[in-house]
This record gives sequence, C-alpha cells and structure tokens, in this order.
Amino acid sequence: MKFLEDYREAKIVLGLLEEIKRIVKNDWVLMEICGGQTHAILQFGLDQFIPENIELVHGPGCPVCVTSLELVDKALAIASLPNVIFTTYGDMLRVPGSSKDLFSIKARGGKVRTVYSPLDAVRIAQENPNQQVVFFAIGFETTAPNNATSVLHAKTLNIKNYSILVSQMRVPPAMSTILSSPQHRVQGFLAPGHVCSIMGSWEYDKLVDQFRVPIVITGFEPLDLVNGILMTIKQLETGHAEVQNAYSRVVTYNGNEAAQEIIHKVFKSCNRQWRGIGMIPDSGWALKGEFAEFDAENRFRIGHIQTKESSICIAGEILQGLKKPMDCIAFGTQCSPRSPLGATMVSSEGTCAAYFHYVRTRE
Repeated sequence: MKFLEDYREAKIVLGLLEEIKRIVKNDWVLMEICGGQTHAILQFGLDQFIPENIELVHGPGCPVCVTSLELVDKALAIASLPNVIFTTYGDMLRVPGSSKDLFSIKARGGKVRTVYSPLDAVRIAQENPNQQVVFFAIGFETTAPNNATSVLHAKTLNIKNYSILVSQMRVPPAMSTILSSPQHRVQGFLAPGHVCSIMGSWEYDKLVDQFRVPIVITGFEPLDLVNGILMTIKQLETGHAEVQNAYSRVVTYNGNEAAQEIIHKVFKSCNRQWRGIGMIPDSGWALKGEFAEFDAENRFRIGHIQTKESSICIAGEILQGLKKPMDCIAFGTQCSPRSPLGATMVSSEGTCAAYFHYVRTRE
C-alpha cells in the first residue's frame, strides 16, 4: 500500500499540475485509451484540476464495451442451450444484447457462471464432462495470453467439452481508425499501460510516424496520469511527436516476449467488428486452424444473428471521443447501470459508468 501512496502523493501531483499550467499555451484535445484510466481520472477528479484549454476525451479501451453486438447475441444464444455451461467475467452479465442479457438467462435457469480466469472454466469442463463449457474470451492484448493458455491446457489434457467464444481485440488498429476519421479531434494519446506491459511500446512507433501525434504510455494512478498529460503537452507545445514511456516500472520496449509467443502460437490476426465503431481491419485475433475444435462459433451452429442496437444510445460516438456521456439524452434516466442501453454503462471500465458514479452528482 505504501507503494500506491507514493503515486497518490497530493503534493507531487499538484506540482506537476502547476507545471502543466505553466507550459500550456494552446488548446489541446487528448484521449486516454484505457477505460481504467478514464475511471481513475474521474474518480480522483483530475479532469477538474487540469487547465481549461486541455480537454480529455475517452477512447475505446474497454473490451466489454467494444465486444460486437453480434458476438453478444451469439453468446446469449449459446448460453440458452440446455447442455451448455456458459462462463464469463462478471462485467458481461448486464451487457445488453439485442433483446436480453446473460443475467436474464441466468435468472431463467440458464447455466451461466462467473469466473475469474479462463482456467477456472477449463476446471469446470473437467468436472462436468457431460456438459459443454464455453468461456467468453473477451479482452485486449492483456487477456490474450491467459485465454490462449486455457486452450493449450485443454488440448494437453484432451478435454473435448471446452471451447471459447473469441472477442480478442488489438488497440493500435483502433487508434489508427480514430486518427483516420475526418471527424477526429485527438491531438495526443495517453496509451494503455497494461496492454503495453504485454506488447511493449514498439507497436506505436508506426502510428507516430504515420499521423505525427504524440503517444505517451502511462499507468493508472494520479501521478502516472498527470505525468503522462504533462509529457504529452510538452510534445504538443514544442511541435514534437514521439512515443514516450511514462510507465517504465511496468512497460518495456519489447514487452513480455514469452506472453507474445503464447498469443501467436494460438491466435492469428483477423478483422474484428467493434461495437459502436464498426469493422476495423487486423484489429483482432482468432483461433488458428489447429485449434479450431476449441472455437465455440464453429462448435455451435447458431445461424444468422439479427442484431438491433438502441436507437438513442450514443456509445459509439463516446468511444471515438466525439461525444461525452452528458451529451446523451438517456444518460442517468432511461440508461443507468440497472437498466443499460449500452455496454459503456455497465462495464467496470465503461465511460458512461464512470460518469454515472463520479461526475453526475458533482454539481
């Protein structure tokens, strides 16, 4: 705990904020990618302390939020089958599909279980050989090694009743898509520390070369975030654009190469649909052919899925930094954590959930 206290030391954080105020001369829009960073910024009120000419917008760094509606509906269809134990993280229970969610299926007697690791799901498959056990493998680069390991473990143990419904996303292609949009407002990025702890910082060099936008990798504590903002503003004010690592206690240039090896052993690159954003080329991972037997989409022939998003939810625009939750006419009324219209309201990393818990009562 003493370690954390060092990164929450008010005197140091306020000193960095004063330095930001001293050097900033122009108006800038920065995007923090990770939903965990969004929650920390709002929880600690950092957005209220930075100068008014720096605007923070919030990116698509919540894997629950960007899992496509089609995949959510497929999950619901599989979880409704009588011979299936459907396992998932708790965040996914309230994520709305086209007409229902996993929580409602569980309430009606469906065998939906929350787990803390995909290896928990493998164990459940061992204990229930007459049931099909499916794990909803969502996440960015951070969760990919564990999800891949579960497949390798099941293959080694010759477990035939385990499969995963894959929703693995990659962050850099999403950043490229945002920067390629003619509507984008982002002039600098706070990159996700946990993702970079796996993949390293090297992936972001190409983005800087192509778009000439500063990218600073940072963590999740107040000192991490304010220092990341300061480093980004210094680049912008001096006309520089490079990748900087403000989270060197966790992130290296090459990343965790052993974890990357596991990922690439099991997964291959694929196009991936992002909820609220659309199809992003090479932005996901899918199981390689030699592991196709563990692919729940192949195992369960669900057929054509017709999806239907809420007509008033603006989560897609929020995830691209074009709007904020307070711009939504349903925020806090028709849409709340108990009755969400979109995934951004129920995930522990969702932007709308952060605004609901930390911002809406500020006045």
